[in-house]
Amino acid sequence: MFERLLPHLSVKSIYDIDLDSLIKQGIKGIITDLDNTLVGARDPLATPELVEWLAGLKRLGFKVTIVSNNSHGRVHAFSSPLDIPFIHAARKPSTRAFRKALQLMELEPGQTVVIGDQMLTDVLGGKRIGMYTILVAPISLPDEGFFTKVFNRNIERLALSNLSKKGKNPREGH
Repeated sequence: MFERLLPHLSVKSIYDIDLDSLIKQGIKGIITDLDNTLVGARDPLATPELVEWLAGLKRLGFKVTIVSNNSHGRVHAFSSPLDIPFIHAARKPSTRAFRKALQLMELEPGQTVVIGDQMLTDVLGGKRIGMYTILVAPISLPDEGFFTKVFNRNIERLALSNLSKKGKNPREGH
């Protein structure tokens, strides 16, 4: 049961993702979470390092869409200066927003990677429709919302405990 929460790859941060490897796998699109994946949950704008990383994605030919469970105001304020399409109130792990992102990018699931900090929303949602998933360590746990702290992270701890017993903990080494 918990294997559905197991990402294809786990890294410390987005900056540790081997983009050349994704290109070799035929990945052309990136669906990324926003809060605690790209920036801290309370950080309103992209850091200069993130702006450069996102520009590098575009130079390499990747299409990028932000898919967030957060509000329109939060995601729009972050995404608009970067000229990145977004989907807010995604209700991840529901597949609806992921499918919409694929349509926006005109890509198939096998050509797309999902990057996020939560196994229960980002990884599960991406895997449900056959996308490659990358789990990153959360940037700032103290800034997470109530539902994420109380519900999602507790289920994640249970899953990690179960997976660790099987030698499959994706967060080991972080």
